[in-house]
Amino acid sequence: MISFNYETNFTLLNEEKTSEWILKCIEKEEYELGEINYIFCDDTYLHKINVEFLEHDTFTDIISFDYTLGKLVGGDIFISVERVKENSKTFNVTFKEELHRVIIHGVLHYMGFKDKTDDEKQLMRDKENSCLKTLNL
Repeated sequence: MISFNYETNFTLLNEEKTSEWILKCIEKEEYELGEINYIFCDDTYLHKINVEFLEHDTFTDIISFDYTLGKLVGGDIFISVERVKENSKTFNVTFKEELHRVIIHGVLHYMGFKDKTDDEKQLMRDKENSCLKTLNL
């Protein structure tokens, strides 16, 4: 089950199709969907979580808490809509593209993909791009 929650003045368009897309990306990697909760929020909300749980005093676009068990993908994904908007300008992409990249980024982490080294970052980007190509919204 995928749920979308809102702690800011934002609503994801096409929740059902977005859920179907996320599920396809999970199944493509031969994982199963457990329970994923998306929480869309603002910078202040996510900064507080970053400080409280990760002891990082910085703004970020996404924080994910991984509850994956084996091949059953699950967790809580917090996304700062403000940060995604800023990043879309920085990376010269649409807000929609950057939002969906971040949405799937957290799920890819749950499936074991990392982004600490250059090689890991490249593989993560390749997986994100592969998923984005299948997006039909």
